[in-house]
Amino acid sequence: MKKFFLVVLAFAPILSATRDVPEAYESGEWFKFRIHYGWFNASYATLEVKDKIFNNQPVHHVLGKGKSTGLLDLFFKVDDRYETYIHKETNQPIRFIRKINEGGYIKNRQIDFDHSAKTALVIDKKRNTEKTFTISDNVQDMLSAFYYLRNRIDITNLTKGEEHNINLFFDDENYVFRTKFLGKETIKTNFGKIKCLKFRPYVQAGRVFKEQESVTFYVSDDKNKMPVKIEAKLAVGSLEADLIGFKGLKNPFVKQVD
Repeated sequence: MKKFFLVVLAFAPILSATRDVPEAYESGEWFKFRIHYGWFNASYATLEVKDKIFNNQPVHHVLGKGKSTGLLDLFFKVDDRYETYIHKETNQPIRFIRKINEGGYIKNRQIDFDHSAKTALVIDKKRNTEKTFTISDNVQDMLSAFYYLRNRIDITNLTKGEEHNINLFFDDENYVFRTKFLGKETIKTNFGKIKCLKFRPYVQAGRVFKEQESVTFYVSDDKNKMPVKIEAKLAVGSLEADLIGFKGLKNPFVKQVD
């Protein structure tokens, strides 16, 4: 399950420039994904957006959840929860929560961002520790980055082969990720054929991913830029995540093509 959210993070650095682009999402948006290794169903994951008031500020509360299923649940139970609170005006994260239990491997961390001071307070609730880190300008967390860039990507001006960077803070480190736009492709889904934008984020080869160019990410070629499919070559085997359900889109869904 962690690998699914890591590949979502890997997709995040699509574009770093701010552009005047219509908003891609709103409260009520919900996605469901089937995560599988070939024919073997491993788990299901959901992403949901709600409006909230957090620290007297209007925010989008994004909740990502994933749980193992079938045989995997019998032998390697997974229960993951990721949350981010995104300021509606600045599109910057205020708080990020990562609470996971993967076969007994447990992490329970909260990150509170202070963008004016350029700091992040990392609270490890499992170890009962707190530590403050310096963060980069316009930094995002692993969930907020995806939603931030959905609001920034200008689908009318993408050029095949172009690369872009974005600043991310994850766990206790600052990262600069880059990604390449590979072009457009129509793929088969549960909802028929969908025209998609295809991206290749550069990831760190090693423990999780097989090589730097191990992940391919497809988003709908419309104003929603919704995640449709993820393909990842892992250090052991390969993973796919397919969108199997959605609701609450802000913009009209592009109809199926012949």
